[in-house]
Amino acid sequence: MDIVEIFALTITVAALFSYVSHRWLRLPRAIGLMLIGLAVSATIAGIGRWLPELQRTAVATLGAIDFNRLVLHGVLGVLLFAGALHLDLDDLRRHAAVILVLSTVGVVLSTAIVGWLMWEIVTLLGIALPLIDCLLFGALISPTDPIAVRAVLRSSGVPDDVEVQLTGESLFNDGIGVVVFLTLLRYAGDPHASAATSVAGALVVFLREVVGGVAFGIAIATAAFVLIKSVNDYRIEILLSLALVVGGYASAERMHVSAPMTSVVSGLLIGNHGRAFAMSDATRERLDLFWEVIDDLVNTVLFVLVGLLLLTVAVTGKLLVTSAAAIIVTLLARLVSIGIPLALLRRVTRIATPSVRLMTWAGVRGPLSIALALSLYQRSVHAASNEIQVIVVATYVVVIFSVIVHGLTLRRLIRRMMPTG
Repeated sequence: MDIVEIFALTITVAALFSYVSHRWLRLPRAIGLMLIGLAVSATIAGIGRWLPELQRTAVATLGAIDFNRLVLHGVLGVLLFAGALHLDLDDLRRHAAVILVLSTVGVVLSTAIVGWLMWEIVTLLGIALPLIDCLLFGALISPTDPIAVRAVLRSSGVPDDVEVQLTGESLFNDGIGVVVFLTLLRYAGDPHASAATSVAGALVVFLREVVGGVAFGIAIATAAFVLIKSVNDYRIEILLSLALVVGGYASAERMHVSAPMTSVVSGLLIGNHGRAFAMSDATRERLDLFWEVIDDLVNTVLFVLVGLLLLTVAVTGKLLVTSAAAIIVTLLARLVSIGIPLALLRRVTRIATPSVRLMTWAGVRGPLSIALALSLYQRSVHAASNEIQVIVVATYVVVIFSVIVHGLTLRRLIRRMMPTG
């Protein structure tokens, strides 16, 4: 299959997934799409065991896709911008302390805990996965997904303040998590660097990229705001928002600042000041519809690609044990990385914070984690590249568990905990 056929196939499957989810399942979109994706992936994988030709086709199809460019230099900016577009900036300011601490200290702490525990587990199982790869898994699985979190929370009846804190944390820990992931990835291919040098260098790169990405995001969003305000044609305004995402992301990468943070900041500014002061009611409605469709399309395509990828993986007992362990490890890391920062924050401020247990269970992972895992699939710096499949499958299992199990049980948990939480 060539790239045009792959594109046609994924768009068609995405449309069918969305139709089935809306027509028959009537669940929140994130949960419905995940259930359908899981069912189709399992069916294809099962058929592939009996039809080797299907497996060879899947391998050839995956070989035609440059996951690194597709994910890290393509759809990632779209996911982050769409997640930021609908968050209220005033609400975020009111809960800035909680959001800032959890999206920075929480992500770094979670990355370290997941990475270390997974390294101990895979070593015990005899899987040759270096510590740096386990840390990469920690970085990609630690961020929670703002779209999935918001969809699950709204269907669960959570109070507004809790929803703002959780969705705000999810938005910014996406940006920070990607920066941590890319920083670790940059140093993964340098086995001769000392630990001290690597940590110090990574910290400098991290700070430079985050600050630079925020500043650049403000600059280009301001320019886009001026252009959008000067016209009253929803088609042009939507095109300008699209140019802001793809052009801004590519420009940020050229400037060696954080493109993910650029997308988050530009999405926040256009979604707030742009919507309030530069757009008509008709434009706001059409802009929201456009980015909802784009976000659904990207999410569904990522699930389809992972389904194809599962055809190339030899499922073993070790792989299943590792994936099951990853669920427990990520939950434990989420609990600790939320609990410790919030406990310290309560010592220095009287700001209200939600229950740690609620925030742990409401930390839904989503397509961003899958996207980052897919970007590792073709990474060439590894001598044992087949071991990367462990990360991809473990990520898929954790996301499935997170969206389906957390999503379907969160309402019940909220009813039990909120009176005393």
